[in-house]
Amino acid sequence: MKTMNLQRQAFFAKLTIITVIATACLAPVVGQPSFTNFTVLNGLPQMNILGDVGTTNQILRISDLGQTNWTLLTNVVVATNPYSFSDADSSGGSRFYKVVDPNWPTNPPPAGMAIIPAGTFQMGDTFSEGEYYELPVHPVYISAFYLDQFETTLALWNAVQTWSATNGYSYDLPGSGKDTNHPVLNIDWYDMVKWCNARSQMEGRLPAYYSDAALTQIYTNGQAAPYVNWNAGYRLPTESEWEKAARGGAEGHRFPWTNANSISESQANYYGDTNDYSYDLGPTPGYNPAFEEGDTPYTSPVGSFAPNGYGLYDMAGNAWEWCWDYAGAYPSAWQTDPRGPTTDQGSGRVGRGGNWNYYATDCRNSYRYGNAPGYSASNIGFRCALPVP
Repeated sequence: MKTMNLQRQAFFAKLTIITVIATACLAPVVGQPSFTNFTVLNGLPQMNILGDVGTTNQILRISDLGQTNWTLLTNVVVATNPYSFSDADSSGGSRFYKVVDPNWPTNPPPAGMAIIPAGTFQMGDTFSEGEYYELPVHPVYISAFYLDQFETTLALWNAVQTWSATNGYSYDLPGSGKDTNHPVLNIDWYDMVKWCNARSQMEGRLPAYYSDAALTQIYTNGQAAPYVNWNAGYRLPTESEWEKAARGGAEGHRFPWTNANSISESQANYYGDTNDYSYDLGPTPGYNPAFEEGDTPYTSPVGSFAPNGYGLYDMAGNAWEWCWDYAGAYPSAWQTDPRGPTTDQGSGRVGRGGNWNYYATDCRNSYRYGNAPGYSASNIGFRCALPVP
């Protein structure tokens, strides 16, 4: 276990060793709170901590790692990330510290998925620079869930579709992509939903989507708004789940990376325009030159850029990602696990994240657009969510 040691003189002039450990585990877990540095100020231990805004962190202390009776110093509702904590106890002795999220799921995520921890975040355009339908900014509590780290690739789409073809499924479109490790494109919302069910069944999971309210007829064919078992199987994330995940544990920033209010071609695959958007650092106008080759689409292999704080890739650019919700106006009041309007408000289902041939503004965390669920294009894909057991 990695530790950090400091020596200091206590008030009573006795040499004291203070030791801090970041977590109780042997290796950091993406999204879990962790210490960034540790100092002694005026004789008191000072810690800087990375924590997901809206969650509760527990800071604990023990004098002997051979023991198990950690002392809870405080419960912190994380308002800013990072934040600071000072242990007011100046007495001597060895000390070991750890910070944990008590609500962190105990089950590790399936391979290729990340844990999005439960917590509250501010949803919407905190800069008031986008479209009117990105407002008002409002608090939303989201329960923990898993989310694919990568956009669904053409390879994975094909594998599941091949299985489903002999298991009662039919699709409107076959799907396509630049290459097998690029996002699958040219599929509609209905196909994505049916494919989520097929992926669940192929892995032995209970499907999420059904053709009847009693949840007895698995949705496998046609174009219909399905009923949902929210505690089962792969599904599209809700719009609020998607935005919380995109923010990566940070609060109030334009783009998915922690403390990122600007974007560049080294961070995402989008259509550059440094003249109209001051936060677009380019440097090349137009398509990302690293991927502008051959015929369109100019997508990039999934995972080509650095992930956000939750370990998610391509939450900005590459391909739009369709969500569950019908597009609708935001409320101003607090919400818990919202799932959008119950009927189409005239703008179809919500897409998020921007894509390879749209501007930096469309890659902002708060940007949203709607389209008919039967629509398909060479810049729209998706990724799957999964409930935490």
